Amino acid sequence: MNRFENRVALVTGGASGIGAASVRRFVAEGAQVMVADLDGEGAEQLAIELGAMTDTFQVDVADSSAVDDMVKATVERFGRLDVLFNNAGIVSTGTVDSLSDEHWKRIIDVDLSSVMYGCRAAIPVMRAQGGGAIVNTASISGLFGDWGIPAYNAAKGAVVNLTKAMAADHARDNIRVNAVCPGGVETPLVADVVASRRAQIEYQRLVPQGRMGKPEEIAAAVAFLASDDASYITGHNLVVDGGVTVTTGQPNFTAIAERWWDPLKN
Repeated sequence: MNRFENRVALVTGGASGIGAASVRRFVAEGAQVMVADLDGEGAEQLAIELGAMTDTFQVDVADSSAVDDMVKATVERFGRLDVLFNNAGIVSTGTVDSLSDEHWKRIIDVDLSSVMYGCRAAIPVMRAQGGGAIVNTASISGLFGDWGIPAYNAAKGAVVNLTKAMAADHARDNIRVNAVCPGGVETPLVADVVASRRAQIEYQRLVPQGRMGKPEEIAAAVAFLASDDASYITGHNLVVDGGVTVTTGQPNFTAIAERWWDPLKN
């Protein structure tokens, strides 16, 4: 498949996890890719692995001027920008009563404001060239609440609705804006969780497919949303979670019921 032949993609958080898997997927399908990450060394290592189809840009996506420079550098290097994947993000734990101003602001800046900064810089470029596709990394944590990560929940919930708003505003510019909403994914961001036997047992219990996702599985969804295969899809938040959100969150009645309820007998 060469869905991205002669196209240019920019991936933030591109040095590892979902970002790196997406960079590999875009390159495999013919794209030239700017790998942007705060981890400049990690981005360089990935670019060396993938060769001439890639270049790198070290960036703190919470810095709006740095994001402007990132988009500018991408266009200068490759001549255009067809796909922006706003993927960079961080997570932290704590309840609202324990969060400092600095803690809250850093999560909001990296997980939410960076999406606006990237889109603000990329949309004029895409409009001038006749269109483009934007994919944002939201989360199922932006659709529902979780225990102990309220700043992340708030930021990702805002990304979900920002995606819809931008999709409406820029559809007539031939710019599609969608988001991917992963469940738990085996990435360096949650390495401690992945390594925990207790966490693995919980995922096996709570996820209908019985496991965490792989970065490559999210990258496949990102590539779909960014491609012409999704040409009539905009403003959509695509859930990729192994079935976590198909249930109400109530106990597994199959596992705990001593008998089934029969309306003809009860």
